[in-house]
Amino acid sequence: MEKAAKEIKELKGFLPRSIAYAGQINEEFAEGIAGLYKAIWEEREDGLSIKHKHLIVFAVACSSNNIQSAVKILERLHKFGATRTEINDAMMLAAWTGGIQHFTDFSAAVLKEMEKLGY
Repeated sequence: MEKAAKEIKELKGFLPRSIAYAGQINEEFAEGIAGLYKAIWEEREDGLSIKHKHLIVFAVACSSNNIQSAVKILERLHKFGATRTEINDAMMLAAWTGGIQHFTDFSAAVLKEMEKLGY
């Protein structure tokens, strides 16, 4: 699992807990989950950039009211150069798909984190 874990840590900036937990169960299982992460997050020619993938998962986290993930993803968006307008667009899409109540719930934490990041 060491090689896969290292690759994913470089790709994502952290080791996802699912890989760490899987490693405690079975090394091959952990390798499989790491392979899934790698397949999803690798940049491919004519595919989505890492920034755009993070914008999508940010919008999904917001629309499903997963505030902790949304705030964590903001750090990655900042690293990959997402603009405030791009983040605002993702938040508006989340409001559209997840509903105004979810928007109300996630907005305070997200806006506070955006301020901390300098947006």
